[in-house]
Amino acid sequence: MAARTIQFVGASRRAWPGTPEIYFPQAIDNSRVVKVADAERRREMAHFSIAMVVLFVFVMMYAWQHFSAIEYGYKIEAARTQRDTLAESNRELRLELASLRDPERIDALARRMGLETPQVGQVVRMDPSEKDLGGPVLARNTADVAVISTP
Repeated sequence: MAARTIQFVGASRRAWPGTPEIYFPQAIDNSRVVKVADAERRREMAHFSIAMVVLFVFVMMYAWQHFSAIEYGYKIEAARTQRDTLAESNRELRLELASLRDPERIDALARRMGLETPQVGQVVRMDPSEKDLGGPVLARNTADVAVISTP
């Protein structure tokens, strides 16, 4: 026979005002109990699961959009910084080009190398001047064409 444990309820008090309550533990065998499937509960859990999946998808879409917006913000700021850097570099290069094309500088370098001032008709401009760009252009025929007529 198994040893029984007696448990007294209210044993923490010093004096018992009446009969103590005594509980005897009993071993319960639930091996033969069969759980009945509750269709309504299963339907409720399916609806709850679908609602949670939809909520999860919406939260993930919001988070994805939010972090994409932050990432694109960083990319835009990097592009602006690069644009400003390139604009400053372009400005510096234009200033350097202007200083290198300065006619007084070129004349001084030519005189140091022993070159003389060109005579009239010796200078041929390679790039068109500003006055040539806006005016009309005349068509010219530079090829020699032979016309043969038959009787």
